[in-house]
Amino acid sequence: MEEKRNMTAGIFLLVGFPVSRHVQILLFFLFFLMYLLTLVQNLLVIILVWTSPRLRKPMYFFLGHLSFLEIWYVTVTVPKLLFVLITGMKQISIHACIFQLYFFLLLVCTECVLLATMAFDRFVAICIPLHYVTIMNQQFCFNLASGSWVIGFLISLVKIYYIASLQFCHSGVINHFFCDISPVLNLSCSDIRLAELMDFILAIIVLFVPLILTVISYVCILYTICQIPTSSGRFKTFSTCASHLTVVIIFFTAALFMYARPSRAQSLNYHKLISIIYTVLTPLLNPIIYALRNKEVKNAIWKLF
Repeated sequence: MEEKRNMTAGIFLLVGFPVSRHVQILLFFLFFLMYLLTLVQNLLVIILVWTSPRLRKPMYFFLGHLSFLEIWYVTVTVPKLLFVLITGMKQISIHACIFQLYFFLLLVCTECVLLATMAFDRFVAICIPLHYVTIMNQQFCFNLASGSWVIGFLISLVKIYYIASLQFCHSGVINHFFCDISPVLNLSCSDIRLAELMDFILAIIVLFVPLILTVISYVCILYTICQIPTSSGRFKTFSTCASHLTVVIIFFTAALFMYARPSRAQSLNYHKLISIIYTVLTPLLNPIIYALRNKEVKNAIWKLF
C-alpha cells in the first residue's frame, strides 16, 4: 500500500544498504570520510595544475579535467547516500531520480572519452616524442578536452530521453543506493525494448570505442618501449603511463560489467558492490595513482605549502 502511494505521489524509494542501524551509522562515517578525501585530493590536483608552471603540460591539463569530473562524479551520488544512511529517509522524487541519472551518465560517458584522450596523449609522448609539442599544442588539447565533454553530454542526453519517456507504475523500490539505469528500467510498465536497445547501443559506443582506441594506443606504446635497449630506459618510459593504465583497467572492467549487457539486469547486492568501485573508490584512488605519487606533483605540493 505504501509503495502504491509512493508511485502515485511520484516517489521512488532507494533501498541503499539494508543493514542494521549501527552498521548504517558506520557506513555513513566511512562514505563521508571517503567523500571528503576525494574532494580534498581532487581540489588539490586542480589547484596544483592551475598554479604550478611546471605542471602546465598536456598530461596534467587532462588530469585537471579528470579531477574536476571526479568531484562532480561523487557529488552526484554520495551526498544522497549519506542522507539516506543518516536519516533513514529513502524517498526520492521521480524527477530528482531522472536528473541524478542524467548527470551520472554525463560524467561516466565523459570519463570514458577522457581516458581515451589521455591514452592518446601518452601515445604521442612515447611513440612520436619529437612531434609531441607540435601535436599536443594548447588549442588541440583544449579541443580534445571539450570534445570529451560534448560527447558525454550528447550520448547521455539521448539515453535519458528514452528513459524519461517511460511510464513508471511498478513498485517504486530501487534496489540500489542511487538511480542507475537497470533499477530505473525495472520500475517501468511501458514497453522498454526501444529504451533498452538504445541504451545498449550507446553503451557499446561510448565504452568500446574509447576502450579500443586506448588498447591500440597501448599496443603501440608497448611496442615502442620494447625497442628501448636498456631496462632502466624501458622502466622509466613505462612508468609514465602505468598510472593511467591502472585506472583504465579498474574503470573499464567495472563499467563493462555493469553497462555493456544486452538485457535488463536485476540490481542485486553484488552489483552495488561493483558500483562502489567506480562511483566511490576510483575517484578516491585516482589522485593518488595519477598525481600524488608523481615526483613533479610532489615538488609542486612542497612549493605550494
